[in-house]
Amino acid sequence: MSSPLYEHPAQILQSLIRFDTTNPPGNERPCIEYINGLLKGAGIETTLVGKHPDRPNLIARLKGRGDAPPLLLYGHVDVVTTEGQKWTYPPFEARLVDGYIWGRGALDMKSGVAMYLSAFLKAKAENLPLPGDVIFAALADEEAGDVYGARYLVSEHPHLFEGVRYALGEFGGFNLSISGKRFYPIMIAEKQVCWMKATFRGRAGHGSMPLKGQAMAKLGRALRLLDEKPLPVHITPPVRMMMETLAKSLGGATGLIIRQILNPALTNPTLNLLGERGKLFAPLVRNTVSPTMLKASEKANVIPAEVSLGLDGRLVPGATPEDMLNELRTLLGNDLEIEVFKHEPGPAKVDLSLFDTLGDVLKQFDSDGIPLPYVMSGVTDARFFSLLGIQTYGFTPLKLPENFNFVTTVHAADERVPVEAVEFGARAVYQAIQRFH
Repeated sequence: MSSPLYEHPAQILQSLIRFDTTNPPGNERPCIEYINGLLKGAGIETTLVGKHPDRPNLIARLKGRGDAPPLLLYGHVDVVTTEGQKWTYPPFEARLVDGYIWGRGALDMKSGVAMYLSAFLKAKAENLPLPGDVIFAALADEEAGDVYGARYLVSEHPHLFEGVRYALGEFGGFNLSISGKRFYPIMIAEKQVCWMKATFRGRAGHGSMPLKGQAMAKLGRALRLLDEKPLPVHITPPVRMMMETLAKSLGGATGLIIRQILNPALTNPTLNLLGERGKLFAPLVRNTVSPTMLKASEKANVIPAEVSLGLDGRLVPGATPEDMLNELRTLLGNDLEIEVFKHEPGPAKVDLSLFDTLGDVLKQFDSDGIPLPYVMSGVTDARFFSLLGIQTYGFTPLKLPENFNFVTTVHAADERVPVEAVEFGARAVYQAIQRFH
């Protein structure tokens, strides 16, 4: 007799990948209905809610003993585009080749959904005594604005998450080698979206009669300053936790160098000294701004009187849009207008109450692994659940080969994941849902 599907999270992952949930348009319904069928087949009640019929979200709950608040496991089933990418194998066939499952979403984040679903189904089948209720949520629309996913659920259906204090979501729990030691970053905080529009004004004119120092020249000066002058250093509590853990674990000269990141007077030269590794840490110690959109004249022979520049700003935890505007005015001066058109705050404070438990779970399966508090430079659905007072831990565990680069494989052509890594993650999640408090 063959073993039940929940014992084979890699097979669940293959099924999930075969649903093309490229967002836009998303079209998550077939994938969500597949998950719904697995849960209902196991005797688990489910709730499907959505802002659009083709883009539902699924929520299911297992009852626990009531000794702990409910724990939320959530992941999104939509994926980014494969357009313009050259894949070795078709991105929605989920081929198993050389021990890897190849396909869009193999890392972000259908593997996480598969391990959560595997642990959830196994807990039901084995009548696992859970410390508290465990809620599983499969979400839509994480990759393109969250109009239909977590943002919608938190706004319109917050009762579904009543009492939840902690959640497991993306990203973290995958191994990262630094100076010969194996770390497992667990995301505890993330930066905040702060998108802005900068407007430069000057005299208009005919392109055949050049004008100096006008809107385009002001734009050029601002772009040069943004490229050459980083914004001030801010060592936030979660970044301090991350760097101190890293420095202590590495020890010696390397640990001493890492620790200098925490000294604002030495942060920039230390990051430069660290080279490529420093580039990973650099966005975590300051508010950042990336120019991304430009609108000027619509005709080649017209010098524009107004130029607008779109800016992707990211705030460190606890900072405000006004902090960003003040820093930009100090850097760029007052010969421009800057307005914030989108700000999505995350939690200013971090609750580490469950971190040690999750770290112990990882060490149970990899005794050489070192759990590392991790701050993300990007954003996840955690920012929406934080509005309900929920602390998300990035915990989609994967034990990856030393030569496998997680960061450069996500969203890229030939996204793939080892079968053994997915099985490792499912076992770790299964332990975590037995030990939360």
